[in-house]
Amino acid sequence: MERFAAVCAALARAALNVASFCLAVLGAVVIYGVVLRYAFNASQPYVEQVALLMVISVAMFGAAAGVHDAGHIGLDSVVRRLPERVRRAIGAIVDVLVLAFALLLLWGSAHMAESTWHNTIPTLGISEAFRYAPPIAAGLLIGLFSLERLIGPRPAAS
Repeated sequence: MERFAAVCAALARAALNVASFCLAVLGAVVIYGVVLRYAFNASQPYVEQVALLMVISVAMFGAAAGVHDAGHIGLDSVVRRLPERVRRAIGAIVDVLVLAFALLLLWGSAHMAESTWHNTIPTLGISEAFRYAPPIAAGLLIGLFSLERLIGPRPAAS
């Protein structure tokens, strides 16, 4: 279990690094597009599509890292007042629901990637399916991290 937890921790760090890199690229691409448009009156058609791919990547990889670190929004003021055993059960239910979400995200994204594989993003010259690569990766990571939380030792809820 320790090895699995170490692999998951490394994957979460990698996901956060990918999200950070994509955020930096997003900022650079948007600044580049704005400067070209307003300073030189020469906007590039690919800027918007690259920015969209970066936004999707930041959101998906950031969400996966957040699931690993249990950094999601929690409305737990009532749960904190419950007995330890009930808090643990609620935590397990949440992890099962997150796992179900990850599987749906993975399935839906894979289905969309398959159905759009032959369509091309005109300004980039790549398949539309590339838009679904970040959600597919995030679905895999979120599922893996949820599984880790389910089968691993559950920390005492605070």
